[in-house]
Amino acid sequence: MANKIVPKDELVNYIGTKVEPTGWYEVTQERINEFAHCTGDNYFMHVDVEKAKKTDLGGTIAHGLLTLSLTPYLMHNFPVPENMPHGLNYGYDKVRFLAPVRTGKRVRMHGVVQDVHWKDEHNCKFKVGVTVEIEGEEKPALYAEWILYYETVD
Repeated sequence: MANKIVPKDELVNYIGTKVEPTGWYEVTQERINEFAHCTGDNYFMHVDVEKAKKTDLGGTIAHGLLTLSLTPYLMHNFPVPENMPHGLNYGYDKVRFLAPVRTGKRVRMHGVVQDVHWKDEHNCKFKVGVTVEIEGEEKPALYAEWILYYETVD
């Protein structure tokens, strides 16, 4: 799937609209190890399979920040304004890590457009409440309010 391209004047009409779920993405031990290497977060619950098996969780889990960092990869269902040369990650509000993502589980993201605020005719902040769910589990891994900055040209 690809982002839905909409006329910039119509982007505000998407406030309250549900963003369709993405496809599933498997969180592998290899991905977790790569993230640990990049961030220096080598806590045993993420990278030591044998030691993590002895815990209540029964194995390794993804870093919460790895789950959060997957949101750009999973954003392909968001509406974006036409004639947008680029968008930027402005930040996240109300980030909550609600359940661990066990190694080998699959996650996907969906959300609701919360706000579209045009600073001027070419620049806006786009806010979407996103949920990253874990396949087969009732409790989601993550909830956050994600703010993107869109710039358009005529």
